[in-house]
Amino acid sequence: MARKAHGLGRGLDSLFAETGDWESTPLQEIPIGELDINPDQPRKSFDEESIGLLAESIRDQGVLQPLIVVASPGGRYRIIAGERRYRACRMAGLEKVPCIVKDLDIVRQMEIALIENLQREDLNPIDAAKGIRALMQQCGYTQDKVAARLGKSRPAVANLLRVLGLPEEITDMVREGQLSAGHARVLAGLTSPEEQLSLGRKAAAEGLNVRQVEALAAQMKAPAKKKPPARKPLEPELAELQERLLEKTGMRATLTGTPRKGRIVLQYGSLDELNRLSEMLEKI
Repeated sequence: MARKAHGLGRGLDSLFAETGDWESTPLQEIPIGELDINPDQPRKSFDEESIGLLAESIRDQGVLQPLIVVASPGGRYRIIAGERRYRACRMAGLEKVPCIVKDLDIVRQMEIALIENLQREDLNPIDAAKGIRALMQQCGYTQDKVAARLGKSRPAVANLLRVLGLPEEITDMVREGQLSAGHARVLAGLTSPEEQLSLGRKAAAEGLNVRQVEALAAQMKAPAKKKPPARKPLEPELAELQERLLEKTGMRATLTGTPRKGRIVLQYGSLDELNRLSEMLEKI
């Protein structure tokens, strides 16, 4: 297998620059059977089809980017970055894999594992959010700190973390690709889990885009208009008087109240009607 360049990506370059010149770290060809996956790996699901395509590329061109590993007890190594490549190498039948062996504390291991996965656009937002939350909890990072370490904006980190409050059924839909990160952010803005589930199911079933879900969410948030209280039916003598007023004046008359106390409202629709009413009152 040909020795390849170290290219690690901008985010990892930045992290390693803090601990010295990683470019001078020699590559080691480590037997694939001595490598162990990282149980704290942020990515929990792997697309077998894409790994198969990567395996074909590795058979043809070799491993273009080394794995980053740390030494483990018993002469073994834990993969910190590169589990997807490791899986493809196994599929390709490689006996040894090019690795960079680093001495890293747990905080740096978590940062590297998370950054490498965030650099890949196919990391689902649920796994990304869980990785960020774990980094914050175990390392005591604030949202500002973790945003700076990962090269993201604070609002982007905050929006990612909000999706973890969604019902499990919704997070499963996001992880499986039925709903996008944009859908998840809109649903997270609803306070009721019942509303989140209802709108999430509708969006997945009907293939609604994010704008459509935003519009429906806005309707759910709008305060319900209070219906005017139902009017009590008039007593017979008042109902009769209401009809007589209509007959005599030609105007719509509305009576409310009781025979002892109430209100009469006459509605006119033109100046002629108002003048006619004035003439009638003069005659009275």
